[in-house]
Amino acid sequence: MDDFALAAPAVISIQEHRSAAGLDRHVPIVLRDGVPYDADLDRFFLDLPLNGVRSPHSLRAYGYDVVVWVRFLHAACGKTVWAATRADVDAFHRARRREDAGARISAASWNRSIAALEKLYRWAQSEGLVASSPFTHRDVWRQGHGSRRVRVVARNDSYERAARRSDVRFISLEDYRVFRDVGLRGLTVDGAGRLGARDRNGTRNALFAELLVTTGLRLSEASFLLAVEVADLARRAAHGRQARFELSCALTKGDRSRSILLPRRLLQQIAAYITVERAHATTKFKDGKTWNAIQQPILVRRPEPDATGLALCEGGTIPFEALTPDERGRLVICDDDGAPDEPAALWLTEIGLPVRPNSWEAAFARASRRCVAAGVPVRVNPHQLRHTFAVHMLAMLIQHRLRDAAGEGPVAGMEGYRKLLGDPLQQVQRLLGHASLTTTYIYLDHIAARSDTVDAAVEELLALVPKTAS
Repeated sequence: MDDFALAAPAVISIQEHRSAAGLDRHVPIVLRDGVPYDADLDRFFLDLPLNGVRSPHSLRAYGYDVVVWVRFLHAACGKTVWAATRADVDAFHRARRREDAGARISAASWNRSIAALEKLYRWAQSEGLVASSPFTHRDVWRQGHGSRRVRVVARNDSYERAARRSDVRFISLEDYRVFRDVGLRGLTVDGAGRLGARDRNGTRNALFAELLVTTGLRLSEASFLLAVEVADLARRAAHGRQARFELSCALTKGDRSRSILLPRRLLQQIAAYITVERAHATTKFKDGKTWNAIQQPILVRRPEPDATGLALCEGGTIPFEALTPDERGRLVICDDDGAPDEPAALWLTEIGLPVRPNSWEAAFARASRRCVAAGVPVRVNPHQLRHTFAVHMLAMLIQHRLRDAAGEGPVAGMEGYRKLLGDPLQQVQRLLGHASLTTTYIYLDHIAARSDTVDAAVEELLALVPKTAS
C-alpha cells in the first residue's frame, strides 16, 4: 500500500436508517469508512428513544448534528468524539458561526446543535465514557419569595443568548381563506371556479388545512390520524358543536398526550371525504395492489366502531395509543379472507397510499405558487397554520377574559394580570401540547398583529376604566 493510501482521510458519514424493527429502524448510525464509527456512540443513539427523543424527524436531526461535530473533530484535530475539550467547542463555534456568510449557520441552528451535543456528553458522563463535558455552564437564578434567590438551571455557556427561540409566522384569517380557496382548491380570487385550474386533490388538501388551523395540530400529528378514529368522532359529535379527541403520547412530540377539540362542521366534511374521495382511493389501492408499495406493512383486521385498538391478522391486539406515526402509516386493514383492503390512515393519495408529511409540504408550496400567480402574495407552510391557530385562539380567549373581568370588579396588581392572561395562556398551552408555559408566552408578542382583536380589546379595556366625573 502506498503512502497516499495510508494517509487518505477517513470518510465520516451518516446512515439514516438501520435494519431493525419498530422505532429503532429510524435511529441513525454514524459511519467511518462505511462501518460504525464507535460502539459507544451507537449506544447513545439507540438510547435516545429512552431519553425522550422518539420522532423519526428528531432522531434524524440528532444524527446530523452529531455527525457534523464528529467530522469537525476528525478533520480539524484528529480527535475522537470522546476526547473533545472546551477549546474544540470554541474552534467549532468559529467554524460554524464566524465563517463567511455562505458557510455560516444561524444562531438558532447553532443552539439546536449544542442542545444535541450537550445531551450526548451528559449521557457519556453518566456512562463513564468521559470525566467531564467539553461545555462549561453557569447558574441561572431568579428571585424567590422574600429576598431568597432560587437556582433555576445550569445554562450551557455555548448557547447564543441573542438567538430567537422561535420564529412565529402566522397569517390573518382572511389570508388563510384566500390560500385555502385560491391556492388549495384552485378557485379564482372572487371564489368562482376556473376551468382546468382546480386541484384534483383540492378538497382533501383544503380539509387538511382546516384541520391544522382549527386545532393547532403539528404536521406529523395531523398526517397520521386514522380514518376509524375520525369516523368515530363524527358520530359522537352529531349533536354537539365539537368533539374532544385524545392524542396519545406515541403520536405527539415529547411523549406528551393531550386533548384537542374538533369542530362538528369539520368532522362532517371529513366524513364526506371518507365516504367519497377516500373510498375511491381505497378502490384503486386494492385493485392495483398498491399495498405492495408500503414497506413492512402491519396487517390488521377491520376495527369495530369505537374500538380502542386494532387486532393484528397474525394474532394479538395493539391499542391506538401505542401506535407511533411511522406504524400508523404502515397499517393495512385486511378483508375477512386476509387480503389487503385499505390503509388505516385517514389521508390517502389518489392511488390509496398514505399521504406523507413531506407531500403536504409540497402541496402547500404548490398552492402558494398558485396564489402568487393569481396576484395574491400569500405563502403558507403547514407549521404556519399551527402558529395561526395559537395567535388567534390566544387573542380571542384574552378578549373573552376581558368580557368576563368586566363583571367581576377591578382586581389590582399581579393577581389581576394572572387572572387576565394566565387562564388563556394555559388553555392554549394545553391545546398545543407545550411542555412549558414559557413556550406559549412567545405568542403574546404577536397578538399586536391581530389589529381586529387589539381594537376590540382596547374598547373592552376602556369600558372597564372608571369614567371621569363631569
